[in-house]
Amino acid sequence: MQTNTLTTRIQVLSHQNTVFHELIKPVVRQDFEQLAKVHHVGQKFRAASRWDQFIAILMSQFSCRQSLRDIQSNLECQQEKLSHLGAKSIPRSTLARINEQQPAALYQQLFYKLLKYYEHSKVAHKFRFKNPLYSLDASHIDLSLSLCEWAKVHDSKASMKLSIGLNHSNDIPEFVAVENGKENDMVQGRKFQFPAGSIVVFDKGYVDYQWYANLTAQNIGFVTRFRPKSVYQVIQQHPVLESKGILKDETIQLNSAHALKRKAPVLRRIEYRDQQSGKHFSFLSNNFHLAASTIAAIYKDRWKVELFFKAIKQNLKLKAFLGRSRNAIQTQIWIAMIAYLLVSFAQHLGKTGWTVQRLLRIIQVNLFERRTLKALFSPDKIPIKQEEAQMSFLL
Repeated sequence: MQTNTLTTRIQVLSHQNTVFHELIKPVVRQDFEQLAKVHHVGQKFRAASRWDQFIAILMSQFSCRQSLRDIQSNLECQQEKLSHLGAKSIPRSTLARINEQQPAALYQQLFYKLLKYYEHSKVAHKFRFKNPLYSLDASHIDLSLSLCEWAKVHDSKASMKLSIGLNHSNDIPEFVAVENGKENDMVQGRKFQFPAGSIVVFDKGYVDYQWYANLTAQNIGFVTRFRPKSVYQVIQQHPVLESKGILKDETIQLNSAHALKRKAPVLRRIEYRDQQSGKHFSFLSNNFHLAASTIAAIYKDRWKVELFFKAIKQNLKLKAFLGRSRNAIQTQIWIAMIAYLLVSFAQHLGKTGWTVQRLLRIIQVNLFERRTLKALFSPDKIPIKQEEAQMSFLL
């Protein structure tokens, strides 16, 4: 009887999906293969496929494997579980060659296809207004200057730049670009097509008066820091609530020669004193409808994008790279972004209230365990047993 029960349990476990399998369910294999056909160069594969490449690098992201040899060794130990994913172990030389030669654009397109799964996961952000709220920012992904001279920024630094438009409703990066570290932040900032009616918050690195005018014409609001040396004329002063930290609320016209040439729109300037720190801040916005205190709170909420960069840099593989070429590094960065999306989707389904950062750490040590995500994120509480009395010796 005990033998039959044990056999049944083993059979159930053998058919139970791993955590890895659960995580990649949103990736439709048929869609992936269609993209793989579009983004393929050269002869057909013999020993491996783009799916094998994807699974190998995605595994390295979730489990923090540091080298091609490390990835190969780990995959070889998980042959049976890989077969349930429709993948197989891939030799490190083959993986390196695919990373170098096959377009990273496959994973860029896959990322945006997966975004559609998150449309229904949006919840209301913490503000009363209903406008979509985005944070726009960019961060350097540091590279070795000696190994990646093509990515040189200056004499002592090489990097790629990751630009993000983060939706505050679900903390998902809806707009992503991976480009040269030398590139000015504004280049990608201008390209992101934020929806009409949305509000975008960004720091002082995004300065383009013509862009400000374009956003205003497209009914896109923005909030940023006011640059102290800006030349402007006060058109109108508005009543303020000093009890909420508002010192000034003004309608202004930027009237430097450059601002006038770039057709800067009429804007709103707000001076604010943080009641906790006592620090003073000046904000610039094209929104004249929200309360001045709300404008200040919107900029404060920009910390979400800082937390995003911190989470991916600390918990995903973006410090050590598996190749030296631009394509290999872009491939790794895009798959890291896909990993973040998949965990975010799991977070939404699990409704745990845990941060993505915490979930990534749990997944890291349970990736090939045969458990559902629900069981992983909501483990049964183990009753705490009373400590047994220490053994004593009678003398």
